[in-house]
Amino acid sequence: MNTAILSQAATQARGLAMDAVHACNSGHLGLPLGCAEIGAVLYSGALRQYPDAPKWLNRDRFILSAGHGSMFLYTWLHLSGYDLPLDELKRFRQLGSHTPGHPESFETVGVEATTGPLGQGIGNAVGFALSGKRAAAKYNTAEHAIFDQHVFALHGDGCLQEGVAKEAIAFAGHTGLDNLILIYDSNDVTLDAMADRTQGEDAEAYFKSQQWDAVTIDGHDFAAIAAAIEKAKADDNGRPKVIIAKTVIGKGIPQVAGTAAAHGEGGAKFIDEARAGLGLPADQHFYVSTDVYAHFAAVKDEQKKGYDAWTATFNAWTAANPELAAELNGSVPADLSAQIPAFAADYKDATRGAGGVVIQAVAKAVPQYITGSADLYGSTKNYIKDGGDFSASNPGGRNIWFGIREHAMGAICNGIAYDGLFRASGATFMVFADYVRPSIRLAALSKLPVTYIFTHDSVGVGEDGPTHQPVETVSGLRVIPNLDVIRPADAEETAGAFVAATLRTDGPTMLSLTRQAVPLMNELSVEERREGVLKGAYIAKKETGDLKLILLGSGSELQHAIAAAAELGDGVRVVSVPCFERFDRQDSAYQESVLPAAVTKRIAIEAGVSGLWWKYVGLGGKVLGIDRFGISAPGNTVMKELGMTKDDVVAAAKAL
Repeated sequence: MNTAILSQAATQARGLAMDAVHACNSGHLGLPLGCAEIGAVLYSGALRQYPDAPKWLNRDRFILSAGHGSMFLYTWLHLSGYDLPLDELKRFRQLGSHTPGHPESFETVGVEATTGPLGQGIGNAVGFALSGKRAAAKYNTAEHAIFDQHVFALHGDGCLQEGVAKEAIAFAGHTGLDNLILIYDSNDVTLDAMADRTQGEDAEAYFKSQQWDAVTIDGHDFAAIAAAIEKAKADDNGRPKVIIAKTVIGKGIPQVAGTAAAHGEGGAKFIDEARAGLGLPADQHFYVSTDVYAHFAAVKDEQKKGYDAWTATFNAWTAANPELAAELNGSVPADLSAQIPAFAADYKDATRGAGGVVIQAVAKAVPQYITGSADLYGSTKNYIKDGGDFSASNPGGRNIWFGIREHAMGAICNGIAYDGLFRASGATFMVFADYVRPSIRLAALSKLPVTYIFTHDSVGVGEDGPTHQPVETVSGLRVIPNLDVIRPADAEETAGAFVAATLRTDGPTMLSLTRQAVPLMNELSVEERREGVLKGAYIAKKETGDLKLILLGSGSELQHAIAAAAELGDGVRVVSVPCFERFDRQDSAYQESVLPAAVTKRIAIEAGVSGLWWKYVGLGGKVLGIDRFGISAPGNTVMKELGMTKDDVVAAAKAL
C-alpha cells in the first residue's frame, strides 16, 4: 500500500470539499473531511468497480447513507474516473449541475441511490444486498459465478438513530446478508451537539446483538481501514459486517474539527488557513495534483482487467445458459394481462383476495417478480405459492418476511429496485402507509418501479375502529408526485391494477385493496375493464338516451354508483376512476370522451376524504365522502352510517 499517495489523495479531497462548500456558501463539510482516508482506500481498489461501466452487474455497490456529505461521494467519483468533471464539483448545489445538495441516482453517474433522509441509505443497502444474494442463488452455476458483489454503505450517528436503520439492521442480521458491509463514521457528533447528548449506545455490542460482525478501528489509519475492509469481504460467515471507524468530524479545519460546528458549512470561513495547513496551494482552488490523477488512472487500468475477466465469464455463462440469460435480461411481457385468467362472472371476494389470485399469474409470467409483507401475508394475500421464502438458507426465495418493519420494508424494496435485477412489491394495511411514506416518496422521486400492496383500505375494515380505518390515507398518497394510486372496484379491475403496476417502469404504484367482499361488475368485457384501469378512468356503465348525470366512484363504492344508475333510469353514466394519476396523463380527447365538459351534473362517491374529487366533479356537483374519522362497528354498518350506500347516491342525484 502506497500510503504517501493515499495521504495526498485524502488531503486533496478535503481541499475539493472545502472549495466546493465555500464557493456556494452551502453544504456539509464534516463528513467529507472526516472520512477522507476512508474514501481514499475505498476508491483506490477496495471497491470492485470500473468507472467506464458504471452499471457493471457485478460491481460492488457503494451507498452514501449520510447523504448530506454528498461532496465526499462527488469528490471520489471524480478522482476515480467516473464521468463527473471537475467543473461539476465547482458547480456544487447550483441549478442544472450534476452535483446536487444530496446524491440523486437519476442525476449523477456512479450514485447508486437517492439518499437524503437519514437512515434510508442503510435500508437501501440492505435491499441491494438482498438483491445480490438472490441474484447469486438464481443465476450462478457450478461452472460460472457471475454474481459475488459486496454492498457498502457509509453512515453516521444520525442514520443510526433513525428507526428505519434499526429495522433494516435487524432484518439484515436475521436473514444473514454477509455481503453487506456498513462503515460507521463514528465521530461522536450530531448536528446540534456532541452525540452523548442524545445517545449512549455501545455500538459494537448493539450490532453483535443483531447478529452482525463488528470491529472498531481508527478511521484515519489507511492500513487499518484496508485490513478491515479486506477481512469483511473475505468472511462468508452468514453475518453482515460493520466497521466502526472512529473519526474526527471536520478534520483539517482546526477551528471546528471534532465539534458540532463542523457538521455543516460552519468551517468554510476558515478554509484559507485550513488549506495552508494542509499544504494545498494558496493560489489554486479545486486543486488535484498530477500524481493523484495518475494514481487513480492506474487503479482504473487494474479495474478494467477485472471487468474484462468478468465479461469473459459472463459471455461464457450466457452461451451455456441461454434460458437464464434471457430471464436476466428480460422485461415484463407486454401481453401480461392476457396471461391472467378471467374471473368467473359470479366471483365475489375482497379485492385483496382477488389480488392473491392475480399475483400467482403475475409471478408465473414475470420470474423477476418478488414480494414481501410486514408480517401480514395472511391478511394481504400476496404470498407467491411455491415461491419459497427468502432466508439465509434459501436466498432464492421469492417471498420476503419483513416482520413488523414497514419503514424498512419500503427502503429495502427501494434498494432492490435501484439494483434493477428484480421487481419488488411489499404489503401491509393501508392505515400503516404512513410508516412507509418516506420510502414511497423517495421511490416516486427516483422513478423506482416498486409496487405497494396496501389492503384494508377504508372504513370497511369495520370492528377494529378508527385507528385502523383509513379515511385520509389514500388521498394523502395521491398528492405525491409520480406515484400512481390505483383503487380497483372488483376482481377484474384488480387484475388491471397489477398489470399497470408491473408494466410501469418510471415510478412506483400503490394498489389500494379492500378487506370486504365486492361483487364483480359485468357491464363490460374483461378486456375493457382491465384496459380502463390502465387509462385511469373509463365509462363503466353507459347512459341510455341523452346524458344528463355522471356518477363517479372508485373501489368498493363503485358498486353503489352502478346500482344507483339502474334506479335513476335514462341519462345516467357511471365512470370508474381507479387511478387519478393515470387518467390525468391521458390526452384531452379521451378525458372529454369520459367526462364531457358540457355535463356539469356530477356526483362522486368514495369512502375517504372528499377534497381531491372536486377537480372531476366541479362546483356544480357533489362529493359523497368521509371527512371525519371512522367508527368501531361492523364494516357494513359503518359504511351505512357514514353515507356510503346506493340510497345516498340516489338522494344526492335527486337533490341535484
